[in-house]
Amino acid sequence: MLLNTVFIVVGIALVLWGADRLTEGAVAIAERMNISQIVIGLTVVAMGTSMPEFCVSLVSALKGTPDMAVGNIVGSNIFNVLLIVGLSAVVSPMKILKTTVKKDIPFALVAAVILMMMCFDGKIGRFDASVLFALFLIFMYMTVHGAKVEKGEMRKESQLVAADLSQKPRMSSALSAIWVIVGLTCLIFGSNLFVEGATQVAATLGVSQAVIGLTIVAGGTSLPELATSVVAARKGNSGIAIGNVLGSNVFNILAILGATGLISPMVIQGITMTDLSIMVISMIMIWLFSFTKYTIERWEGIILSLVFVAYMGFLIVNA
Repeated sequence: MLLNTVFIVVGIALVLWGADRLTEGAVAIAERMNISQIVIGLTVVAMGTSMPEFCVSLVSALKGTPDMAVGNIVGSNIFNVLLIVGLSAVVSPMKILKTTVKKDIPFALVAAVILMMMCFDGKIGRFDASVLFALFLIFMYMTVHGAKVEKGEMRKESQLVAADLSQKPRMSSALSAIWVIVGLTCLIFGSNLFVEGATQVAATLGVSQAVIGLTIVAGGTSLPELATSVVAARKGNSGIAIGNVLGSNVFNILAILGATGLISPMVIQGITMTDLSIMVISMIMIWLFSFTKYTIERWEGIILSLVFVAYMGFLIVNA
């Protein structure tokens, strides 16, 4: 048990550090290629923060633990919406762009509903996965096309997302490539350690892989989003948090499960309709809250956080 716990901790550390290095190197390469900041923020940075979920889910599926793979995605999305947005709103009320309310939140909600419907038969086959990945490509097209058309508030938001990166001295091409390679290596190695340790702990405690995926694995892989959002809230830019969360949620379902399912079709047993319903309900809650003056107030953040605590309590009691 002690050794497996060490595997989990070391795995999380490697995954988080690797994701940070990969994102830093990828952004530097993109800037050298004269790709606009808005495209970098909406694609490279968003994907970089979701790489932990991708690596852990892919390794889980390939190792024959699909419940942990899907549980990681469902749990991460619940963690993102209820806890990250909740805590960020408690720190500082979150201003939300109209385009986010009209386009991004509905798209994230539709993605969650589609995943829920696909899980009715207990599996995500290659056809299901191809549909998810096709929807991801559509979302990316809409995002990049919208970034080119809308010169106003979306440009301001994207510049804030990458503000810290743009203030740093430009990284050399060689160092950028090294960070990308090192980051990917740490992600792969850390994911293997993490999944191995979590699987053994679940077996020792008699807890299902789905519950481990929904809790420990999901929380661990969502740490980049949590750190980014809390820092943004403390700096008074808490509106950035909801954009990161929504982008991460869409990427998690459509790109990660889409790619993972194409590589290794998954049979799901431990993920219940309750888990999937909470994922959908959390998106509905954040959408409804966003209509109150396009702001998520502190009291709404408290409600989101309390729902998360109640859900975690439900999982632990029923484990």
